[in-house]
Amino acid sequence: MRRGVHLLEEVEFHPMNSRRPLEYLRWLTEYKREDDRLAEGAHELTEGMSIRSREIDLVGAFYAVGITGHPQFKVVTLWDCHGGWDGGWRQMLEIYDDVKENLFLSDIDDLRFSAFSRPLGAAPGSPALTDVLAEGYAAPLYLFESAEVRPGAALDYLDAVREERAPMLADHGHRLIGSYEVQFCDTEVVTLWGTDIDAHLGLQRARDAALGMDDEVEPDHRLVSWRKRARQFLSGPWRENLLSPYPGSKLAPRD
Repeated sequence: MRRGVHLLEEVEFHPMNSRRPLEYLRWLTEYKREDDRLAEGAHELTEGMSIRSREIDLVGAFYAVGITGHPQFKVVTLWDCHGGWDGGWRQMLEIYDDVKENLFLSDIDDLRFSAFSRPLGAAPGSPALTDVLAEGYAAPLYLFESAEVRPGAALDYLDAVREERAPMLADHGHRLIGSYEVQFCDTEVVTLWGTDIDAHLGLQRARDAALGMDDEVEPDHRLVSWRKRARQFLSGPWRENLLSPYPGSKLAPRD
């Protein structure tokens, strides 16, 4: 079985025009739905929409929840490269061959302010996104973690997440959707969890109670212990943000 290869992109929109994220999400999800009807292996570098391919699969398109701590406005997308390095990833690389003019033409010029892409390799035990989609799983809210780890400690941290953190978060209504080693560096990891508002609030209160700052709910001291455990692997910033899936994207609930 090949390693899962993915791409996570954070797109920011400045100045603060609240329609721009909506226009981007609508444009992106509509043309990728068309790509799902393409023949397997068919791909083309087009004018306006970059590469068209079903092997470069837009699994998640999310609007970042601004009150959870990031520059507004932001969209986060998660892509699954079918076939791994030799499949969708190869197709993405091929658009740069000979630096063709099409590479610089886009239907969304001047819509985005910036975009930052992270190539991701699935860690051992990470759920396969194809399996998650085949199951029909979707959540109304997702938790996106990015963390800087000690050089070389990425897979060790993700092993600890899978074995220790995932079971405790499952007790609080959070499901691990993906755990990823950021590629082409040895200091960063990403995890993604499915959840909902009630589970998110319950998790925050259980941690507060464990810290002695909420006496109305049951404390979960494992949550505090985990943060101490995590520091054995971390060397820099650790951050979590909430993401709301855009209707029509594959990880969004269907009516």
